[in-house]
Amino acid sequence: MNSLQSSSAVVMVRPHEFVSNPETRHDNAFQTLAHRSAEATSAAAREEHDRAVEHLRDAGVTVHVFDDHGQQNTPDSVFPNNWFSTHPGGHIAIYPMFVPSRRRERRTDVIELLKQEYRVQDVIDYSGLEQDDLALEGTGAMVLDHVGRIAYTVKSNRADPVLLERFCTNFNYEPIAFEARDDAGRDVYHTNVLMGIGTHYALICLDMIIDAERRATVQARLEESGRTVIDLSHDQIANFAGNTIELSGRDGLVLALSSRAKDALTPEQTDIIEDSATLLPLSVPTIETAGGSVRCMIAGIHLSRR
Repeated sequence: MNSLQSSSAVVMVRPHEFVSNPETRHDNAFQTLAHRSAEATSAAAREEHDRAVEHLRDAGVTVHVFDDHGQQNTPDSVFPNNWFSTHPGGHIAIYPMFVPSRRRERRTDVIELLKQEYRVQDVIDYSGLEQDDLALEGTGAMVLDHVGRIAYTVKSNRADPVLLERFCTNFNYEPIAFEARDDAGRDVYHTNVLMGIGTHYALICLDMIIDAERRATVQARLEESGRTVIDLSHDQIANFAGNTIELSGRDGLVLALSSRAKDALTPEQTDIIEDSATLLPLSVPTIETAGGSVRCMIAGIHLSRR
């Protein structure tokens, strides 16, 4: 089953030197410290990653796995959705990252595999703009409605407004940017922690959007697209219920999310999702200590096979 919103193939990166990244901790409120040795933490993250890949493949999703052996000090490499994205029509974007360790995650072998196995027309590389201290961290910074052509974006140091405009012009999206904070008043660092867009529904914590007018606009635009808006609570967001990705599996649409996120959803919310998609919970508690969850681990491939 294929959906314009939801890809049937993904890229994932297997971590070997996984830790909660000290460079990103100051503005990622979701990060916590794992209370065990670096070796044990890395081994647990690898196990979680491998199980997640297995479950996705069992559901009929094509998963291209790349190993990160950690020679370059890339503690967040398990989250590849931030440094590149793919788009129907054969387009790839490569993004500038906010901190140096995350810039080292970009790798040519991923792009080469995409060119070999899928139809790629062009690669637009924005990464040189890091020299000017500009960042736009891919589908972490932007949650893309591929059908309505909207890039929902939380304003932050991970999403430069000029770069957002440039991306939207190049890839034909309308930018809708807004400020968002958690219930402790901390700025949200990535849009994909507070919202995820499926084919027939959207998960979002509307209460995190500061400006009432902007909040109403976001809700209206999601509803105009024919989706049911599932309004999440702050507590559900803290449990990564917004950090989900809908994919096209063998037997239809699946919503990949962490076990913790699934447990945070109410029966009513689950029913709305299950009207059109099967929940696919993945257990990633160690990986979540780095401040990202299942959505961050998965880079969707919206390209046609060769």
